[in-house]
Amino acid sequence: MKQIETYRYKKILVLGLAKSGVTAASLLHNLGAFVTVNDKKPFSENPEAQGLLEQGIKVICGEHPIELLDEGFELIVKNPGIPYSNPMIEGALEKGIPVITEVELAYEISEAPFIGITGTNGKTTTTTLVYEMLNEGKKEPLIAGNIGTVASGVAEKAEKDNTIVIELSSFQLMGIRSFKPRIAIITNLYDAHLDYHGTRREYIQAKANITKNQTEHDYLIINADQEETMAIAQNSKAAIVPFSTKKELTEGAYIKDGWVIFNQEPVMEISEIVLPGVHNLENILSAVAAAKLSGVENSAIQAVLKTFTGVRHRLQYVADVNGRKVYNDSKATNILATIKALSAFKTPTILLAGGLDRGNEFDELLPYLSHVKALITFGQTAPKLERAGELAGIKTISRVDNVDKAVPEAYRLSEPGDVILLSPACASWDQYKSFEVRGDIFIEAVHKLK
Repeated sequence: MKQIETYRYKKILVLGLAKSGVTAASLLHNLGAFVTVNDKKPFSENPEAQGLLEQGIKVICGEHPIELLDEGFELIVKNPGIPYSNPMIEGALEKGIPVITEVELAYEISEAPFIGITGTNGKTTTTTLVYEMLNEGKKEPLIAGNIGTVASGVAEKAEKDNTIVIELSSFQLMGIRSFKPRIAIITNLYDAHLDYHGTRREYIQAKANITKNQTEHDYLIINADQEETMAIAQNSKAAIVPFSTKKELTEGAYIKDGWVIFNQEPVMEISEIVLPGVHNLENILSAVAAAKLSGVENSAIQAVLKTFTGVRHRLQYVADVNGRKVYNDSKATNILATIKALSAFKTPTILLAGGLDRGNEFDELLPYLSHVKALITFGQTAPKLERAGELAGIKTISRVDNVDKAVPEAYRLSEPGDVILLSPACASWDQYKSFEVRGDIFIEAVHKLK
């Protein structure tokens, strides 16, 4: 890591802990800053804060006292989940105190270049694909960011020969100043996190920050099938590398005659790719572009795409159970995600769905249920999903108590050649702590069948 002097003797407030706050506070302390940490969780229930105190870092817990801002801080590093409408952040900005996120620190200390991936959907799958392709191509990648590994912690260990492949949320990107990926990817843009950003325009601007510091020596891989992503490209100084699943391009990544093409060069036949779904072709094309720009050979790209079955809980292939292919899409916590999952299959499908009731109906699913031969529901939204299933003409609809009981019921109603798909279209919180817990229970139940 670079031994920078930027923060030596500067008074810095780290607002909000979790993993990124703990790592940022320790890093800044080691870089010679005078660090204060402020977290809402009481100190007695806060082992992270206790650990930082043992390092000699000042810790204030239990509330966010606005008077803290009078202590002369020169910078605030905030947890990405804390909105800019938070009184502490609003007060800091009024006083002219800069506010950044931990990603900015990672960039400043890193000896390795970054490949940054953002967008509304497909970030985690694309990040994982890029990492796997670079790894197969022996490019010594490291993976970081919103995918679960704190960026600055990875950057501390990175060397010049590494490449940090980082998934970036709009929350993180709002808090950058100099962060500049050598290669940036914007997968797509849809409405999301408007409760945080307030407007779609602000959300898109946050995503656009991924390219704001790029130069003509950098690359921006962009979805050519969306007007809003192409508008970002028009304002970028980077070399633009488009990708499209819908049209042939003169350069970039696209589909032609059943092949993945990059810059007019055939890379791989689509029939050999095991990851299902048209939406995953977008992820694959953008990942292929990043890999090719990084010097990865076609053979390494092919090796990954012939074996990569998906990120856990994101249309993840689980098993073949007596001729039934089983997929775990527990991450589908909204209707759009389930539409994408259903669109990935043409064979008869047993759909397992249900969860937290947020007040919406499921009529948007109707055009995509034509190949669903049986619907198994659970959770608060079971009656609403059953209504949608009846409107779609699904003849077999069964309600069960939970995911664990849904799996044997799905098997009972299925035949060899069918797909069994968990894609709930709902959050998990009515029955489960997280979509990961829900997905793990599903996988365990599937393996019991075997």
